[in-house]
Amino acid sequence: MASIPRILIVEDDEIISTLITTMLERRGYSVIGKFSSGEEAIVRSAELEPDLVMMDINLSGQMDGVTAARYIFQLFQYPIVFLTALADDNLLERAKQSQPLGYILKPFTDKDLSSNVQMALYNHGIRKKYLDAYPVGEPKKLMAILDTILILDTKGRVIFYNPYTVRFLDMPENQILMHHWRELMMIVNDQTGEEIPDPVPEVVKQMLVVSHEFNTAVVTKSGKSRKASVTIRPVKDDKHELIGVFMHIREKTLDQIKMAAKKA
Repeated sequence: MASIPRILIVEDDEIISTLITTMLERRGYSVIGKFSSGEEAIVRSAELEPDLVMMDINLSGQMDGVTAARYIFQLFQYPIVFLTALADDNLLERAKQSQPLGYILKPFTDKDLSSNVQMALYNHGIRKKYLDAYPVGEPKKLMAILDTILILDTKGRVIFYNPYTVRFLDMPENQILMHHWRELMMIVNDQTGEEIPDPVPEVVKQMLVVSHEFNTAVVTKSGKSRKASVTIRPVKDDKHELIGVFMHIREKTLDQIKMAAKKA
């Protein structure tokens, strides 16, 4: 028996969101989440693993639907169908970066919605066989790993974090998204206590990997300090264009700390 397609809705108009939900559920689809901001949709898509994302273009958060859709598809390969009342050429050109499988103009009918959803699900089923490997790893593994994983935009603002990050930072989730990573923590030399310069501009400009493996600690906003290794690298889309920065923080075990001390 075929599984019921699971659909995520990103729409900041509650009336339209409810209407879409009703239309889809009548057709036998499962609506697994409804969100009103693009930045929240990125994190929740990795958590909920939808078969399809219905994305409004004009959203209430700091990130519009086109930008959010690009991240959702390029990072996690979830297919996108856009909803919009606008259809200008510039918008369409930007929208292409997320390789959408549908573009529904408001107002729409039940038939418009269902036909776009059916075709998008079918076409993605074919397309995903040919997609490259995930640029930052499989969503399931990112969400399960007991390391801190952050994806930043090219300005250094957090657009994605995994569940362990919340525990590591010990701060509310609403203080993480779209905040610059240095508002959340510092990377320091644990021998001198000096803060290590922000590596993100160098990663963005030079398109290289920066690693801090030794004598490194991460100090969170709450003042907790942990010895860790930190790797920061560029994230590219399927056309090898820079779309963000990947930050991986791995806390060191007591044995690793003792071994490093012996080598020093």
